[in-house]
Amino acid sequence: MTKSVLLGASKVRLPQAEYALLLDFLVERFPAITRETWQQRMLSGKVLDAQQRSLLPAEPYQAGALVYYFREVADEPQVPFTEHILYQDAHLIAVDKPHFLPTMPAGRYVEETVLRRLMKRLDNPDIAPIHRLDRLTAGVLLFSVNPKSRDAYQGLFRQRKVFKCYEAIAPALPGQQWPYRYRSRLEPAEQFFRMQEVSGVANSDTVIEVAEQDGELWRYRLYPVTGRKHQLRVHLAALGAPIVNDPLYPQLRALAEHESYAEPLQLLAKQISFVDPVSGILRSFKSELQLTL
Repeated sequence: MTKSVLLGASKVRLPQAEYALLLDFLVERFPAITRETWQQRMLSGKVLDAQQRSLLPAEPYQAGALVYYFREVADEPQVPFTEHILYQDAHLIAVDKPHFLPTMPAGRYVEETVLRRLMKRLDNPDIAPIHRLDRLTAGVLLFSVNPKSRDAYQGLFRQRKVFKCYEAIAPALPGQQWPYRYRSRLEPAEQFFRMQEVSGVANSDTVIEVAEQDGELWRYRLYPVTGRKHQLRVHLAALGAPIVNDPLYPQLRALAEHESYAEPLQLLAKQISFVDPVSGILRSFKSELQLTL
């Protein structure tokens, strides 16, 4: 198979289900995309099988088949920052992700993501993220190159065998004793893209310490024990020190029509360390980016 043909394609394995046509499944699986749009994509050769054969609107549904499709986003924003490869071998890629660049396709972003850029640069459609960083967060991000060893690396995160250190610039908290361990229960807020603290058993856990004090703003180091969505941002905001330039916490800020790249969220995934499950070697990757007080 010529890999370059499938660069940039998303894929889905067809589940055991009763559909007459592949088209019927696609329309139900992706309700935001109209039947007419899927028909046009299929006629344009943008829906393929594993042998790179174009699948037309009359294609019957075959459970278990692998289907590749190309997402389309009109007027996708161009992100004027470049990811930097820190390390690469036959199984793993460590990337220094800039602020504003998404990890993988979602919403308004398809091609302007670290995943798609790596696929094109390395001519490899099998690359997949091992974990994720928020679009607004910068720093060390890991990708799997080899599907055969992928689960071993993803398992490190599931088993909490990865050391992670973040840095953040946020208001001073002179009355707090350090280091401090913050725990709370996080659940999705009414706005689906935000999280909120609720009563109940804690499901999020962060160790926080002060790295540098400079007037009204301090540099904090954060060590997430758990990996809940927006965990670090919510925890610092709850302590009374929302991260500088955070548009979501503690309150949702009015979003400008065009995003300002001059005010990045001051949150950086500074270091990731773990014992490589394939080689047994201790790996430690550090971001070369800097947050400025």
